[in-house]
Amino acid sequence: MSGNADPVWPEGVARHALDTVDSTNAYALSLVPGLTGPAWVIAGEQTAGRGRRGRPWSSPRGNFYGSLVMRPEGRPETAALRSFIAALALYDACAGLTDLPGAFALKWPNDVLLNGGKLAGILLESGGAGGRVSHLIIGIGVNLIGAPPVEAVEPGAVTPVSLLAETGLRITPERFLTHLAAAFALWETRFQAEGFAPIRAAWLDRAARRGERIRARTGTTERHGIFETIDDSGALVLNIDGRREAIPAAEVFF
Repeated sequence: MSGNADPVWPEGVARHALDTVDSTNAYALSLVPGLTGPAWVIAGEQTAGRGRRGRPWSSPRGNFYGSLVMRPEGRPETAALRSFIAALALYDACAGLTDLPGAFALKWPNDVLLNGGKLAGILLESGGAGGRVSHLIIGIGVNLIGAPPVEAVEPGAVTPVSLLAETGLRITPERFLTHLAAAFALWETRFQAEGFAPIRAAWLDRAARRGERIRARTGTTERHGIFETIDDSGALVLNIDGRREAIPAAEVFF
């Protein structure tokens, strides 16, 4: 493990540590009325954790369950780009804690892979009206010590893995949060100063299966093509038989 000192907690960012909660995203939502700056919520366990499309998220004690709640400025599509900031922050936290940067990769739209298996997932939820965002909640789950069984995931989906099983390293959720919060704050500062371009470039540098053939499923529609890039809106760009197609939302299978 890296001998480097843990980073300093980012200034102006609150931290709420809970033992048990239904969902860190739900608790983060309850903080919105009194929010004066970004706030992280971390819980020892969740009783009603959820993933994308409302799916249950396995929540054994010892894994990381956290949510960041903030009041971003701008339109919903700009706020949504923070899923890529969260992915980069997760990558940096994992790489910094393990000294194994080459073992991690980012899977579009919002997963982190370790040795090709799914280590972490990201879930964004937001609210607002009139084309503006009132709040954004970024929920993150990381399999630090345990992963769901293979039979618990959809056929064809990436196999879940844990940090402990793959690396032998036991990282506490609290220490992971310190690295994650610091990394997110750095990328958020860069996003505010320079826009999405450097975020997009950094994400692509860490992208899994870029240049390879993948399949993207949206509802009942499935497309097969070469993963070329992501565009300026974060959409997946596939080369399908020589024709480039941008796909704003889908589930990706390798």
